[in-house]
Amino acid sequence: MTDLSGKTALVTGSVQGIGLAVAKALAGAGARVAVHGLATPEQADAAVAEISEAGAPEARFFDADMRDVTAIERMMADVEAWGGADILVNNAGIQKTASLKELDASTWDAIIGVNLSGVFHTMRLALPKMADRGFGRVINIASVHGLVASVNKAPYVASKFGVVGMSKVAALEFAAEGSKASGGVTVNCIAPGWTETAIIEPQVAARAALFGGDRDKGIADLLKEKQPSQRTSDPSEIGALALWLCAPVAHNVTGVTIPVDGGWTAQ
Repeated sequence: MTDLSGKTALVTGSVQGIGLAVAKALAGAGARVAVHGLATPEQADAAVAEISEAGAPEARFFDADMRDVTAIERMMADVEAWGGADILVNNAGIQKTASLKELDASTWDAIIGVNLSGVFHTMRLALPKMADRGFGRVINIASVHGLVASVNKAPYVASKFGVVGMSKVAALEFAAEGSKASGGVTVNCIAPGWTETAIIEPQVAARAALFGGDRDKGIADLLKEKQPSQRTSDPSEIGALALWLCAPVAHNVTGVTIPVDGGWTAQ
């Protein structure tokens, strides 16, 4: 079992879905968790409580709009003052499905801002500190859409391809930092396929409408189209993989993107 006692993890977008599952997995291994998200006070308190119950010795909520560089810089400074991010999980993300001819500039800017620029700014601020400590783990939650494309997702696909490429650059730049004994500094991506989260609900609803509102049939139709296993993933499965990537044994796993997609990107 990975022991993260004494480590601090910042997980963006961790009040629900994959981010919350990752935060709970790290908490269960003893990490302190910096919780983040755009949430009401009640939602933030509920997430902090759930992560604390999962085992985090400390959990604290940090609020930052990932489209706002100043807000990100303030959050990262606050996390550094709290102990510093030994582990950074970039999970915050938004999506809107529409064709190129339907999309507008504000939608493009928002998706690129949160999904790509936000990841850049957290990494540029966290990675030098990790290098100083000789240990660091950056795990960027990309998507199968960082490896393959789908129609009606131009800004989302562009942002996730960007995250995958940028992560490879960061992995190379920090590959020699630290040592096997200290754990080194690694940067990797996880690329989920269809996973039971709120971000896919608009697509599920649209597909369910083709079957008289039957959600199960809508999900089955989506899976049949893309995911050969015909099974969705649970967010906890992404959390388990993120936890393994934080283990000392993973010190030489860097610059990779690991799909959790039931064979989608193997086709």
